[in-house]
Amino acid sequence: MDRRKERRLNLELPVRIWGVDRLARPFAEIVRVRNISNGGAVLVGVRSKLHTGELLDVQLLASRAQFRIVWMSLSGEAGIQALEAEQPVFSMVGNVGLPKVFEMVGTG
Repeated sequence: MDRRKERRLNLELPVRIWGVDRLARPFAEIVRVRNISNGGAVLVGVRSKLHTGELLDVQLLASRAQFRIVWMSLSGEAGIQALEAEQPVFSMVGNVGLPKVFEMVGTG
């Protein structure tokens, strides 16, 4: 049984991330995001050397927000959590559970 408070959507989308790595060097990358919820997601394919607790910016299409890294793996995955003051980038729509980006799909 899943103990998570929010629904998750197991969908991969390309996103742009940027910030400062653990050596205080600026970075920008295109990675994939999956396991999406209103408050966070998992980044896949991160090449920069990052630490838990660091902040980074995430952009999906025209939406962007700051996230905190809550965990990192050696394989280039990172769990991220949206800061409370930020507008959700990965907004879920109603009970359908689709990213806001896909809100208009199939409504024509």
